[in-house]
Amino acid sequence: MSTHSYEGRPWQERSAWSRITARDSVVRRLDWTLLLACMALSVLGALLVWSATRNRTELNEGDPQYFLWRHLLGLAGGIALAVGTIWLGHRRLRGAVPVLYGLSVLLALLVLTPLGATINGQRAWLKLGGGFSLQPAEFAKITIILGMAMILAARVDAGDRVHPDHRTVVQALGLAAVPIGIVMLMPDMGSVMVLAVIVLGVLLASGASNRWIIGLLAAGGIGAVLVWQLGVLDDYQIKRFAAFANPALDPSGAGYNTNQARIAIGSGGLYGKGLFEGTQTTGRFVPEQQTDFVFTVAGEELGFLGAGLIIFLIAVVLWRACRIAREATDLYGTIVAAGIIAWFAFQSFENIGMTMGIMPVAGLPLPFVSYGGTSMFAVWIAIGLLQSIRSQRPVSA
Repeated sequence: MSTHSYEGRPWQERSAWSRITARDSVVRRLDWTLLLACMALSVLGALLVWSATRNRTELNEGDPQYFLWRHLLGLAGGIALAVGTIWLGHRRLRGAVPVLYGLSVLLALLVLTPLGATINGQRAWLKLGGGFSLQPAEFAKITIILGMAMILAARVDAGDRVHPDHRTVVQALGLAAVPIGIVMLMPDMGSVMVLAVIVLGVLLASGASNRWIIGLLAAGGIGAVLVWQLGVLDDYQIKRFAAFANPALDPSGAGYNTNQARIAIGSGGLYGKGLFEGTQTTGRFVPEQQTDFVFTVAGEELGFLGAGLIIFLIAVVLWRACRIAREATDLYGTIVAAGIIAWFAFQSFENIGMTMGIMPVAGLPLPFVSYGGTSMFAVWIAIGLLQSIRSQRPVSA
């Protein structure tokens, strides 16, 4: 009898064999290039975080490996969430989107209560105890992508329409407006920018009318002017934008971070000063170097080649994600992948750009690289979604 024959097997044995075969099929359909690029970024990030924090006794409680182990713990948790996401599948998660969206909004609202914590001028975290915190805006990126994709793709995937109609687009924008509005109240303008880019990316991928894209861009420009004129931004945020427009305006104040970041990156040269040997890093000249400014550690200690490797790996992630979006078997999968691409692309550009002085300081982590458990959880959940979409394609794709 053939090894793969079901004849004569008890039902339980046949079911177990089917599950094993299905799991093997999913594993073979994973995008291993994407996984390896993400793992390489995460490992590089662990080394850079370690270098940036091993001498920061005021932060690491006297333990040079304090941030390293916590970063690796966040990475392990993120990978576990990615595996769980792949196991559930993006299509099965589609039915749970209303619940996930509701939880995401609830967590964001809790930040505005006494349970919220203010760090570096932003009330964007929930303190969990034991030195751990949660940043709900990171999960809002995922739920906005899933929620908008569910609404925009529903009638198209059912065969009722070729493109989303205006009513559907309004519903999707209404869904996104709630968490974006809450994040604006924190205020976390960096996350607001990322969420806005995600919305645009999702609409473009859905095939919505270009009039919506043009209208949203115009509304965004008008909204930015109103936010500035009405004094919605905090004083430190205004100073950041002013320092971006004129770096010499306040070199020891609002412009200090960017100036020190550029010095650190420029001093690395082609090959860098060597891991753990950066004078700017060891001297603690660059603030928030394990989070927002982690790219400066790469520039100083690993040089142009090391910093270029990070950019190359991010490009690989985006390339594979674009391929997954193009080859998705339904519009829902295409939209989800496109939303993740918009998220990763803009956030990476903003983070690296602000360290080089070509973008304003916005307090955004570098995906997979920066220290931060919630960010690590979110980006690996996104990778799980991409892999689930990929697994719907034939093995040869």
